Amino acid sequence: MKADSKQSEKEVDSIGLDNTSVEKELKKGSSLSIISLVDGMIEHAYNARASDIHVDPEEQRVRIRLRVDGVLHDTFVFPKDIQSEVVTRIKVLSGLRTDEHQAAQDGRFRAAIKDVGYVDVRVSIAPTYYGENIVMRLLAEKAEPFSLETLGFVGKDLDRVKKAITKPYGMILATGPTGSGKTTTLYTILKILHTPEVSIITIEDPVEYAIEGIDQIQVNSRTGLTFGKGLRSILRQDPNIVMVGEIRDEETAEIAVNAALTGHLLLSTLHTNDAATAFPRLVDMKVEPFLISSTVNVVVGQRLVRKICEKCKTKKTLTDMELKSLAELLKVEAGKNKVFYEGKGCKECDDSGYRGRIGIHEVLDIDNEIRLAIMRRANADEIKQLAIKNGMTTMVQDGFQKALDGITTIDELIRVVRE
Repeated sequence: MKADSKQSEKEVDSIGLDNTSVEKELKKGSSLSIISLVDGMIEHAYNARASDIHVDPEEQRVRIRLRVDGVLHDTFVFPKDIQSEVVTRIKVLSGLRTDEHQAAQDGRFRAAIKDVGYVDVRVSIAPTYYGENIVMRLLAEKAEPFSLETLGFVGKDLDRVKKAITKPYGMILATGPTGSGKTTTLYTILKILHTPEVSIITIEDPVEYAIEGIDQIQVNSRTGLTFGKGLRSILRQDPNIVMVGEIRDEETAEIAVNAALTGHLLLSTLHTNDAATAFPRLVDMKVEPFLISSTVNVVVGQRLVRKICEKCKTKKTLTDMELKSLAELLKVEAGKNKVFYEGKGCKECDDSGYRGRIGIHEVLDIDNEIRLAIMRRANADEIKQLAIKNGMTTMVQDGFQKALDGITTIDELIRVVRE
């Protein structure tokens, strides 16, 4: 699809650059405008609360998309003829090879944001049919001051997590797909546990936020520092609490379980769809079921849903038929509650109706019944049903309650749980 030149000018102008001066600089072949363009794009993304910037090359234009509150939005269109210069500028900032165009490259740099300071930018570049694609992840230098409550933990779920983190050893696992807030949950727990009396060491890929007083190690495949090797060396450093960014292979799983068995509290993440699937996943990684049942304290399954904008929140009443269909779709007890909420869209939320995100959770506590089910290698469905029978609130139930409470919308809940 051919980009409209007026639209392109408008989009370039919207990041704080004067159209005429940009055109003049481009005609002169000056690098000044490209530097300003890239800096302006990153600053605009930061101010728009974006977590990621996607630079997508197409046949006759370059499309820029921003991920805000977990959803991608078309934001700018750049002319095709400045594509290589934009890519080169980002490569230079990231310390990547500018003469390599057929291989994937990863890098990182710090960007200056006016009136804010510096923000870390993680860069991933990959070759595509129409040129090199770039995804930039914006990382705040310091972890935000979240609490378990502000993350969305409530009631029994909150109590279970608080109880699990007071245990001196064992494993706390956060599960969910990429971008579901697992790392933020673990960071929040670490900050609660962080006192002068304990030693906390993490190994991550990458280190997303710096936490003062905690030793954080970055995985480095070029030097052979993998999760497994890093975890082995960490255990010789006399830690009380260890966080492993992700358990992704047999070696890491084995060492993590042994660490939890030998008096360490170990926090980590797993890529599974729900809490119950964590156990078969560990078995697939050759961890013996009796070791899993005796080391795992709690498994937190989670997703992130967008919160309704408080400035334009309005009531939405469902009919009996809509409520019945909703209950069948989500497999929840809808009761007689017909009043839900939605955002109409305003300047505050950029007409999206949403502003910010919150977690929906299921917290699977390991009781005797679950322990026995793990030992006999029960499948995830059986473990999940046992957990529900023993009082576990599922992610869908938690999300449905948050919709009733006016925190999120039913549409958002359906979008997230059906992904």
